[in-house]
Amino acid sequence: MMMSPARRVLRDFSGTLVLAGAGRMGGAMLEGWIGLGLDPENIVVLEPQPSRDLTKLSARGLRLNPAEHAAEASAVVIAVKPQVASKVVPELARWVGPSTLAISIMAGRRLEGLERALPRAAIVRAMPNLPASIGRGITVAVANARVSARQRDLAEKLLGAIGAVEWVADEGLLDAVTAVSGSGPAYVFLLAETLAAAGVAAGLPADLSARLARATVAGSGTLLETSALDPGTLRENVTSPGGTTAAALEVLMGQAGLRPLLERAILAATRRSRDLAS
Repeated sequence: MMMSPARRVLRDFSGTLVLAGAGRMGGAMLEGWIGLGLDPENIVVLEPQPSRDLTKLSARGLRLNPAEHAAEASAVVIAVKPQVASKVVPELARWVGPSTLAISIMAGRRLEGLERALPRAAIVRAMPNLPASIGRGITVAVANARVSARQRDLAEKLLGAIGAVEWVADEGLLDAVTAVSGSGPAYVFLLAETLAAAGVAAGLPADLSARLARATVAGSGTLLETSALDPGTLRENVTSPGGTTAAALEVLMGQAGLRPLLERAILAATRRSRDLAS
C-alpha cells in the first residue's frame, strides 16, 4: 500500500521535535503527528499542566518536561498562549541551533519579534483554526528568509497533521486570515445559534429547532467541502424562483443583509488583529 507523503516524512523523522504547549491546539497536533507515524521517542513536550493522556505517552518514550535538553532540536513548535510568549519563547532558545525550524501558532506574534527571541532559527508563523482540534482545520503559514525548501516541506507536513495548509508570502495577510478562518468558526456557530432561535420564533419547539439548525449547518458544510460546485452555484441550486428560499434570501442578500454585515465584521476583526500585534 502506498504511504502518504505526510506519513512517510513523519515516520522517517529522526531528529528531536519540541512542542511547547500541549493544550487544545498543541495537543491536536501531537495526536496528529503520532497518528502519522512520528515516534514518541523523538518528541519532547514542554507543558506545565500535562493531561493524563500526555503523561501516558511518557511510557512510550515521549520526553515530558525534561530537566536536560539535547544540543539542538530539528524543529520547535510553539503552541502556548500569546500572553505567556515573552516568558516561554526565550527559554526555547536552548533547543535552537542554526539548523532548527521554529513554528509558531501564536496569534498576533509577528516574525520580527520571534526572530529577536530566536535569532538563529528558521521561523514559520502559522494561523490554524479550531477545527484543527478534530483534524479538519485549515492553517495559513508564512516563512522568514532563513527557511529552506526542506524546512518548508517539514513545516507543511507538521501543520498538515491537523488539516489543510496554505502559504502566503506577505505576513500582513495573516491579520485578514485571522479574521476569516481563525475567527470564522465562531461565525458559523453563531449562524447555527441564530438559525435555531429564529426557528423557535417561527413556532418550532426549541430542542427540535436546535437539532435542525445543527444538522443543517453541519451537512451543508460537508456538501460544500465535497462538491465541485462553488458556493454561489450551490446556493442557486437550492433556490427556486418565487419559492421559500428566495423569500429568505431576498432579506439576507438585501442592502442591509448578510454580505455588508459580514464585511464589516471581517474588517473589525482584521483591525483588532493588527492592534493586538502592535
